[in-house]
Amino acid sequence: MLPLTTPTQHESPLLHFPNRNTPKPTDWTLGEWLLLLPIGTAALFFHYGHEWLSDLSNPVRLSAILGWLLLVIILSAFAVLRHAEHLAERLGEPMGTVILTLSVTGIEVMMIAAFMYTGNGNASLARDAMFAVVMIVLNGMVGLSLLLGGLRYHEQTYNLQGANAFLAVIVPLAVLGLVLPSYTISSPGPTFSPHQSIVLIVMSLGLYGVFLAIQNLRHRDYFVAPRSTRTTAVRHQLEPAAKTPVWRHTLLLIAYLLPLVILSEHVATPINYTLRLWNAPHTLGGVLVAGLVLAPESLGAVRAALANQLQRAVNILLGSVLASISLTIPAVLAIGFFTESTIILGIDAVDTILLVLTFVVSMLTFAVRRTNVLLGAVHLLLFLAYLMLIFEK
Repeated sequence: MLPLTTPTQHESPLLHFPNRNTPKPTDWTLGEWLLLLPIGTAALFFHYGHEWLSDLSNPVRLSAILGWLLLVIILSAFAVLRHAEHLAERLGEPMGTVILTLSVTGIEVMMIAAFMYTGNGNASLARDAMFAVVMIVLNGMVGLSLLLGGLRYHEQTYNLQGANAFLAVIVPLAVLGLVLPSYTISSPGPTFSPHQSIVLIVMSLGLYGVFLAIQNLRHRDYFVAPRSTRTTAVRHQLEPAAKTPVWRHTLLLIAYLLPLVILSEHVATPINYTLRLWNAPHTLGGVLVAGLVLAPESLGAVRAALANQLQRAVNILLGSVLASISLTIPAVLAIGFFTESTIILGIDAVDTILLVLTFVVSMLTFAVRRTNVLLGAVHLLLFLAYLMLIFEK
């Protein structure tokens, strides 16, 4: 038996869990008072939202409503992260990150659908949001996680087979969903014909289903940290969390997600109005949607990298990209069928070059088991290029 060790100076205090002897409130609901905020806000906007949002010409009123809704959505998203992390500790990897990525992808699909309905048929929003997810995660958040982890630990290790499995599914689905529509001729513009859309839906859901089976059943060890990087101290700290009932965190996670259905519909109106008022680039709407839904996952990945748990960071980041592409494309195409509206998926030539460059750099980054600050800096540089190209191409 390995001796129990005390946390070293390199371990993040964010990973320290309360001792099992720490007193806890007798009523566990006292710790979830935050749930009243999204439920109350959703109820108010359900009854009075259309009246409040009918006239947004007053800048003070616009700022107050938009700030209120964004704050509640962000707090709810972080609450989802908190309960997903508890489930991750209870169920173990990689199931924990699967729950987190599916929850966040659900929020993304809800917001995209809300923006499409309130934005007078924004046919390209789903494309812009998915492309933003790829750029923000594979460049911005991967770069930040590798940079901060490299600065703190010099080198970090992860399971190479798991990262390669993620990329093996992400690359073809992204190319088929975001690049190929710009070159097909069976339908006008960067779109797919109905038959092509059905094939893409089946391929996306089928590949994601196969990947989940590989990740959680046949080759689960691909997505678990190498044995050499696991510390007895971290395992010992996670033991008290195993007593937390799974059903409690599952119900609370769902309870935080449900009000977002109403809030997503109403936050789309002031955001669309603000973008039109400022004459902002149309792609900025997709960036805002991606930024909102990725905030909790981004924090979780950075915290994991700072705690020298790079495998968890890789699972969160690459898993969010895979879930976004493989689940959002079928969802928006289904919305297009249901509403008989056109869904634009294909990106332009400039974005195609940036996407290909991102995939090439990602494959080079995840071709070795050890990462350092240089790899993080390269990804952050590509992210800055993406931000620049949003406003000027």
